[in-house]
Amino acid sequence: MKATQRDFASAAPRMARQVRIAFFCGPDEAGASAAADKLAAMLPEPGERVELSGSELRADAVRLGDEARSSSLFGGARHIYVRASGDEAHDAVANLLDLIDSGEGEGACPVLIVATSATDKARTAKLLEKRADALVAMFHPPDLGTVTAEVRRMADAAGLRSIPGDLAERIARSAGLDVRLAQSEVTKLALYLDASPLAPKSVSEEALEAIGARTEEDGFMPLVNTVLSGETGKLPAELRRLREIALNPVAVLLALERRAAQIAQLAAKLGRSRKISELLEAERVFWRERKDLEVQLRIWKGERLERLVQRLAALHRALFANGQAADLLLAQELTLIARQAAASARR
Repeated sequence: MKATQRDFASAAPRMARQVRIAFFCGPDEAGASAAADKLAAMLPEPGERVELSGSELRADAVRLGDEARSSSLFGGARHIYVRASGDEAHDAVANLLDLIDSGEGEGACPVLIVATSATDKARTAKLLEKRADALVAMFHPPDLGTVTAEVRRMADAAGLRSIPGDLAERIARSAGLDVRLAQSEVTKLALYLDASPLAPKSVSEEALEAIGARTEEDGFMPLVNTVLSGETGKLPAELRRLREIALNPVAVLLALERRAAQIAQLAAKLGRSRKISELLEAERVFWRERKDLEVQLRIWKGERLERLVQRLAALHRALFANGQAADLLLAQELTLIARQAAASARR
C-alpha cells in the first residue's frame, strides 16, 4: 500500500497492525524519519530496536531475512530499523519477501526502512507498493504552516495547554521546519514546566526563552546559506560560531539536508526555466530566504544537486558512526561543499 504525509497520520494505527515492511522515502528525510519513529511506537509489540545500514544490507542481502527471523537477545519482541540511501536495501528486501511468500517468514519482526535519495518510484518501492503487508510512504518538505500545526499537536500531547500560534511558529522556525527538532524543543519545554497530559501547563514566551530555543537567524541558517551559496570568505567565521555557541552537528546537518531537499523540490518545478524569482514568489517562499535560494538554485542543479544530496546522506551516516569526531567531520565536509559551490558559482 502507498501513503503520503497527508494521510499517513490517520492511517498509521491500522498500518502498525498489518505492515511487515515499511519503506519511508522522499525529499523530506526528517519527515520520513519522524514517521518511521511514529510507526515504530505504534507497533503492537515494538520491543528491541535492531539498527542496520543500507550499506550492510547491500553487502549481505540475506542478513535482513536472518535478522528479521531471529529472536531478541532476551527472548522478547523486536523490530528492525534500516537507514539506507536510494535502493541499497533492494536485494535484501526482495530476499525477505521471498521468505515471507514461501512461508519461511513466519514470525519475522517488522522492518522499517528510511531511504534518503529515494522516491516512491524506486525499485524497492515497486516491490512493496501493491502488497497488503507492506507500506511505501513518501514525504515532501512541509511548509511553515504545516510544521506550526504539528508543533501545536505535539504541545497538546505533551500537556502544554493552548500554546499561542506565534510561539508555535517560533519553535517551527527555530527547528528549520524539522519536525524531529521541533519535537525535541516541545519535550524540553514540557520538562521545564513540569507539564503532562494529566497536569497541563500554559506556555509563555519567557519559558521558551529559558530553554534556549533559537531563532533561525541565530541558529543554523547563516551557516547553511554560507556553505550552499559558496561564500568561502564567510565560512571561517561561521565555523567558529558553530563551536562557540555549541550548535549540534547533527542538527546543523539536518538543516542542510532540509535546504537541499527544498532546492531539489524547487528545481523540479523550475525545469529549464530561468525565472527563479517568479517561481519563488509563486511558491510563497519566505521573503528572507528568497535571495539565498535564488543563488543556490543557480549553483545546485542536475547531477551536481544529486551528488550533494548523496554526500549529505553519507555524512549523516558518518556522524552517527563517529560521534566523538562529529564536529571535525562536519567542518571538513562543509568546507569541501562550500568550495565546490564557489567553483560552480564562478562558471
